[in-house]
Amino acid sequence: MSETVPAPTGVIHDIGYRHYDGRRLGRGHAFTALTVHSLRGVYGLGRPARAKIMPFLLAGTMMLPAVVSIAIMALIKRPGIPYPAYAVTMQAVLAVFLAAQSPYLVAPDLRFRVLPLYLSRPSTSADYVAAKLSAMAIAVFLLIAVPLTTLYVGELVVDPPGPPHTGDYLAALATSVIYAVLLASVGVALASFTPRRGLGVASVIAVYLLSSAVSAVMAGVLMSVSRDSAAAWAWLINPFFLVDAVQVWLFGTTPNNGGDYPPGIGGPIAALAVVAVVAVCVSALVLRYRKAAAS
Repeated sequence: MSETVPAPTGVIHDIGYRHYDGRRLGRGHAFTALTVHSLRGVYGLGRPARAKIMPFLLAGTMMLPAVVSIAIMALIKRPGIPYPAYAVTMQAVLAVFLAAQSPYLVAPDLRFRVLPLYLSRPSTSADYVAAKLSAMAIAVFLLIAVPLTTLYVGELVVDPPGPPHTGDYLAALATSVIYAVLLASVGVALASFTPRRGLGVASVIAVYLLSSAVSAVMAGVLMSVSRDSAAAWAWLINPFFLVDAVQVWLFGTTPNNGGDYPPGIGGPIAALAVVAVVAVCVSALVLRYRKAAAS
C-alpha cells in the first residue's frame, strides 16, 4: 500500500522584483538629497499648509525692518537700521524660528525609529548629522541674508546722501554665516535629545531665555557697581552678543549691546568660544545618533 504524499503548504509568487543594474549615485547624492529635503521641510515646502504658517510668518517678520528702513530712506533720505545690528535686533524672531523648526528636523526620525533606514547604506550617522545641520544653517542664513540683501538693494535704488554702506553689508553677511552655524548647532543638538517636538521647542526657548536673561542681569548688576570691564564679559553669555563681539573684532563695527565688549583679547576669545560651542554640539549630535542608530 503506497503512502499518500501531502499537498504542498507553501506557494512561491513572482511579485516582479528585479535586480537593479543602473548607476548608483553614492553617499554624496544621498547627503545632498537629505539636505535639500530637510531644508524644504524647515520652510514647510512639501508639507501640509499649516506647516508653512510659522516659518513664512517669521520670515515675513524678519523682512519688516528692511521694508521700514527702505521707506525711511525714500521719505527722509536717512539710513535705517544698520546692517551689523540686524540679527541682534531680531534675535527673538530668530530664536523662535530655531525653536519651532529644529525639532522638525530630528524628532520624527527618533520617534518613529526610522534612523536605521537612512543608515542602511550608503549614508553614515555623520552624514545624517551633517545633512541636518547644513539644512538648518542654510535656513537660518537665508532668514538673515535675504532681509539684509533687500535692504542693501533698496539703499542702492533710493540712493540717499553719502556712499552706500557696502562694507557694513558685507560684514553683516559674513557674520550671518557665523550666526547660522552657531544657532543651527545649538538648536539641533538640543532638539535631538528628545523625540517629542514640544519638549524640543521648550528646550531651545528655555536656553535662549536663560542665556539672554542671565547675560542682561549680570551685566546690569556689574555696571551698577562700576565693574564695567566684568560687565563687558557678561554680555558674551548671550549667543547673539557673542557673535556680535566676533563681528566687532573682525570688521570693526559698532557694538550692538548698548555698551561695549571686552577689548584686546576679548574678540579672539569670543571667536574661540563660538568654535568651542559648535564643536561640543556637533560632537554631542554624532554620539547621540551613533547610539540611536545602534538601538
